[in-house]
Amino acid sequence: MTSVLTSDRPLPEISAVLPTDSLPTHYLAAEQQLIQLLAMEDLDRQIEVRPELTANLEAAIATALTIAYGSNYSAEDEAAAHLFLQRILYRINRLNLFWYDDLQSYKNERSLYLQCWRDTIEQAWQAWELAQIEVDRLPLDEVKQALIARGEADLNPPVTANKRYLREEMSAAGYRHLLAIASLDGLVEASRLSRILGGASNEIQATLIRVLLEEYGNGRFSRKHSTFFAKMMAEMGLNTEPEYYLDLVPWELLASINHNFLLTECKRHFLRYNGGLTYFEIAGPSIYQDYKIAAERLQLSDTAMGYWELHIKEDERHGQWMLHEVALPLADKYPENAWELLLGYDQEKWIGDRAGNAVIRAIEQAENKRF
Repeated sequence: MTSVLTSDRPLPEISAVLPTDSLPTHYLAAEQQLIQLLAMEDLDRQIEVRPELTANLEAAIATALTIAYGSNYSAEDEAAAHLFLQRILYRINRLNLFWYDDLQSYKNERSLYLQCWRDTIEQAWQAWELAQIEVDRLPLDEVKQALIARGEADLNPPVTANKRYLREEMSAAGYRHLLAIASLDGLVEASRLSRILGGASNEIQATLIRVLLEEYGNGRFSRKHSTFFAKMMAEMGLNTEPEYYLDLVPWELLASINHNFLLTECKRHFLRYNGGLTYFEIAGPSIYQDYKIAAERLQLSDTAMGYWELHIKEDERHGQWMLHEVALPLADKYPENAWELLLGYDQEKWIGDRAGNAVIRAIEQAENKRF
């Protein structure tokens, strides 16, 4: 296939439309205040002595919580509040992973102040999220039947308007925008999965480790899935530095990332996380197939779609592993709580579909502004 980079004309740098462009100045200032706090020596002690250091941040968070999870506010105000809160959560949550950056970046990772605000935001946000879907505490047999039925349906979902857009309409510029947005997660893929693997050994844990090992290229950097994502980006003329395109990411996708941070950091949510991962691995090949078809239509190079190729092949296997060797055995092991697996599955699908819709809107908006 012909690469889009065969032309001598350089591809334009991705800039607008940025979600942060729509943030009110008080949210932007509050986020900058958080960034400064993260770099402060002995943060908790400093705040105790000088509480004024956090006044703007705390006021902005309180306002955003009221708007995002309250009622009778405009859609624009709600969207800005959601984006601000999810960006704040993300900046705190990412301290749980090591990025091979300045070691001083982690000096406040155990801050009780940061933990307090993370918990406050998560409590309001998670209550709101749970209100978006039906939560049925089904008995064990019905949970297992439902997981199997959902797994079969999500292997080959119907062709939606979003799928048709990706397959038939999205331009090369839109494809680059897609990669830029997805890079926030794609360049550190499977990192959160590693957070649930410690503890006692059994067949379930062994399967989860197998999934992680394949995501990590069995220890070979050249085969790690995120390496393939970086190659796609480089082929399309994009910056491969992690978080370089953070300001492009809609709040809905940040919420998906933060949701998984929460579930993997809290072992009480172990069943919910594995239910969600089961959906993610089962549905992945269908989603990646859309991206691959788009790349083929645009006559992009093999490198520019290599990540999708790899995932289509491996996730077909991972989905079955997760369903039959993780989710169903976990249901048998925790029969009174098996419904949490189904909750995790349904919630991951709901949050993922919402994020997918937001990404499509962002791509269309960027394309309209470009053309």
